[in-house]
Amino acid sequence: MTEKLIECVPNISEGCNPDVVKACADAVSSVPGIRLMNVTSDADHNRSVLTFIGSPESVTEAAVRLCKQAVKSIDLTRHHGEHPRMGAVDVIPFIPVRNADMEEAVAVARNAGKRIAEEAGVPVYLYERAATAEHRRNLADVRRGQFEGLPEKTKLPEWQPDFGSGYHPTAGISIVGAREFLIAYNLELSTSDVSIAKEIAKAIRESSGGLPCVKALGMMLHETNTAQVSVNLTDFRVTPLYRVVEAVRAEAEKRGVTVTNTELIGMSPMKALIESAAHYLKIRDFDYDTQVLENYLL
Repeated sequence: MTEKLIECVPNISEGCNPDVVKACADAVSSVPGIRLMNVTSDADHNRSVLTFIGSPESVTEAAVRLCKQAVKSIDLTRHHGEHPRMGAVDVIPFIPVRNADMEEAVAVARNAGKRIAEEAGVPVYLYERAATAEHRRNLADVRRGQFEGLPEKTKLPEWQPDFGSGYHPTAGISIVGAREFLIAYNLELSTSDVSIAKEIAKAIRESSGGLPCVKALGMMLHETNTAQVSVNLTDFRVTPLYRVVEAVRAEAEKRGVTVTNTELIGMSPMKALIESAAHYLKIRDFDYDTQVLENYLL
């Protein structure tokens, strides 16, 4: 029987110090059976995204080792960056990839969360499909208040951690869950006015009446003095990636600016990229399943 594979895409609150990022990546790679596929860092966000894959047992162990290393090397009392964060390892999603379903990914997330609290000493909130209550399902709701808000947040009965208690003084709380594939995609604008990026983000995100399965924030890239629309596309099968691009372009044009660059954070399913290419190539009646050569070679 083919091995079950689970993907894990933890986000750590460090994107400036390559030595710290490498130590965290090495902690993941030290687990037998783990394949570390990608590490992407962003200095302005001060955040790195690691993507690895393995059996349910190995990805659980890798997540625990990562948290142990992060506690040693990341201090959120000294952390500054554009991206919201609540933990040194801020969010740890598990995604079923092969011969595994969402129920198994939820079990992995809950087991990993329990072990992280016990072995790394970092309390854990469970989110998305692993959430224990409806108000903890949405990541933005769980992370609201960020690290600085934890002293007050953890006093509230409805915001007690699922595992552990209180919060770690320098590593905060990690948010662990199970979800479908997510595409993290950033679009840079031809302006340094971050208010324009925030307006565009509000216009396209689902929570404000925009595109389904789209989460978005407006951010400032200080290194290049550029405003950015940072997007999480939670289901490209509902809203294709190219539709996000076109929506941002349209909103930017209304405000007299353009999209100058885009950036893929971490990894993406091939289908999302090929369907975007087919859209821009204007291929009539394109069929991903039958017209992509590699589908017959894998």
